[in-house]
Amino acid sequence: MDKKAKTLRDLKESGYLTKPVKQEIRDNALARIKSGVPLIEGISGYEDTVLPSLEVALISGHDIILLGERGQAKTRIIRGLTSLLDEWTPIVAGAELNDDPLKPTSRYAKEKVGEMGDETPIEWIHRAQRYSEKLATPDTSMSDLIGEVDPIKVAEGRYLSDEYTLHYGLVPRTNRGIFAINELPDLAERIQVGLLNLLEERDVQIRGYKIRLELDLMFLATANPEDYTNRGRLITPLKDRFGTQLRTHYPKNLEIEMAIMKQESSALAVGGKVHVPEFMSELVADISQQARKNPSINQRSGVSVRMSVANYESMISSATRRSLILGEEEVVPRISDLWALASSMSGKIEIDAFEPDAEKELIPRLLSSAVLRAFRQRYSVDQLRGITSYFDSQETVELGPSVTSAEYASFVEKVPGLSDALRKLDDSSPGAVASSVELILEGLHLSKKLNKREQSGRVGYFTKG
Repeated sequence: MDKKAKTLRDLKESGYLTKPVKQEIRDNALARIKSGVPLIEGISGYEDTVLPSLEVALISGHDIILLGERGQAKTRIIRGLTSLLDEWTPIVAGAELNDDPLKPTSRYAKEKVGEMGDETPIEWIHRAQRYSEKLATPDTSMSDLIGEVDPIKVAEGRYLSDEYTLHYGLVPRTNRGIFAINELPDLAERIQVGLLNLLEERDVQIRGYKIRLELDLMFLATANPEDYTNRGRLITPLKDRFGTQLRTHYPKNLEIEMAIMKQESSALAVGGKVHVPEFMSELVADISQQARKNPSINQRSGVSVRMSVANYESMISSATRRSLILGEEEVVPRISDLWALASSMSGKIEIDAFEPDAEKELIPRLLSSAVLRAFRQRYSVDQLRGITSYFDSQETVELGPSVTSAEYASFVEKVPGLSDALRKLDDSSPGAVASSVELILEGLHLSKKLNKREQSGRVGYFTKG
């Protein structure tokens, strides 16, 4: 839209036509679908599930509720829909409710247009200003959402019957835009009742004032299925007024989990470059995938993708710390860096157990299970007999986080068949070699072919004999 219009006359001469917000979003969504541009950037794993249903809902002009456990990108989807609004929109200058100059809503805008006619000044607002979001809490009031009498305006001499004494809430101030409520069931039931008119008749009424604000809104909400279906905290009439309910989900496979994890990670090495072997990324993602199937974890609470992201960042940060201590420029995570994940996992999983140390015991089991799975996908124990035979002739081989990559490289030269085995993993640099060696040795230990002891930053591997 050309922003040259400064008055209502300019706007009319430009050919501007009023378009309801849902029609505006529908037209822009159809244009993206036709051109093959993603509806929302940065969303992975929903291409064949959530996003097609979302497109249908937008084309239908529905209000939408997103239902899903924590960490399923519900809020990101809602915020991403603002990109479907026109970039710039004209309003009556000074109007609180984003009034359309051709069809004003508030008393202020109506009087302004009535008084000045075609000379009414026009402002342009960016689409970011047409989005409001409220996190539902039990203490949220109708005045927060709809509005309330402003005592300061009354003290200035206005009568209570004067509409100008009102201070509008978030909903009216988002007129001609998108209004979203996160965790909708957490709203008190009496507040939910107050939203019924908003979703059906598209108007708000404030206390005893004889005013009717016909608002133009798209209403979006999120909810956790535990609150939504079992606790009954979302009243049925409100639920019925949403045109579409979308069920979100966690990544359905390891590849999608890894893609999201890498996309969202913010961990950077200090003073060096980061190289994460593919198997290290895979096993971090696999920890979350396995946790979502673990019977000891409360699956109604869910295991957020945020845990994968936090674990990935912790692993890289642990490797960065180790590299600084050892004086190495390249940062390559190893199996021995996974100890740091205990802290990033704590608090992100809810254990269904009464034992006080249940979480401390479960996390190491998840880590070991992921390491063993990554190992078994690449090797069978029989393929590595030459390596285990080497340990039969050695009392103990000491490696671990306090051992440099150069020392790992020297170790590889001594062990028959180890160099060949590394080609299935990553031997692109000394740091990658060290990481690959640790996966092989830890895999053999978890396969009960090697014993292990840990002491003072060193890990000793030796045979059972």
